[in-house]
Amino acid sequence: MKNFKKYLFGLLVFAPLSYSLTSCNDNDDTQGTSHVAVRMTDAPGDYDEVNVEVLDVMVKGNADTGEEGWVSLGNVNPGVYNLLDLTGGVNVLLADNDIPSGFLGQIRLILGDDNTVVKDGVTYPLHTPSAQQSGLKLKVNQTLEPGLTYNFLLDFDVEHSVVVEAGGSGNYNLHPVIRVITEGTSGAIKGQVLPIGLQTLVSAQVNGTEVSAYTNETGSFQLNGIPAGTYTVTLTPDATTGLPAVLVENVTVVNGEVTDIGVHTIE
Repeated sequence: MKNFKKYLFGLLVFAPLSYSLTSCNDNDDTQGTSHVAVRMTDAPGDYDEVNVEVLDVMVKGNADTGEEGWVSLGNVNPGVYNLLDLTGGVNVLLADNDIPSGFLGQIRLILGDDNTVVKDGVTYPLHTPSAQQSGLKLKVNQTLEPGLTYNFLLDFDVEHSVVVEAGGSGNYNLHPVIRVITEGTSGAIKGQVLPIGLQTLVSAQVNGTEVSAYTNETGSFQLNGIPAGTYTVTLTPDATTGLPAVLVENVTVVNGEVTDIGVHTIE
């Protein structure tokens, strides 16, 4: 339906503007404001381009899954974004605003029709299945403190979000797989793998979950949303090369900082 141009591919979250946020103390009329910013980044996938049209960023002050209460965050930067430009630590600001402090519930992106994927130089429409139109809602359930700035990073996993339709139809569907990261309460790991052009999967185990990203065209990578601690980073080259994986041990991460592990050559 053309009317449903605004495909809702929900993400994570926060608290709506003015009237929608609730204070930690309902009797406190001077709760103050917090500054929130929503940014988008990407883990590379095996495509030339993955373009999504962002029309709006909607926010909601509670965890209710219904359709009532959604409002625009405001100060939105609409446009068509190539997700593969947002790799190796690059991100783009989608929206930011001052909102009343209090409980942060949910957020979702409003997408337009201009979504495409480019594979081997050929451009294909990137469809949003009807099941996604109601929104994929991710919850943060966080209380915003007055006077503080909160940066929410939407880490878009292209490899798992773009799905080729079965049966050889050549259709591409968007099934968003996104991690929501609160910068300041986590850190990141970046580096570079040589030789340039060698596709390498970079991964680390975080509390029993694998966080991973592919290197981009320059061999650079960044793993976002890594809590403070010490980790082993695994560099796994494309299996067709026959090259061994490389372990980088004792990588220390500090919340709010990016740990650079430097350049590593696989041979």
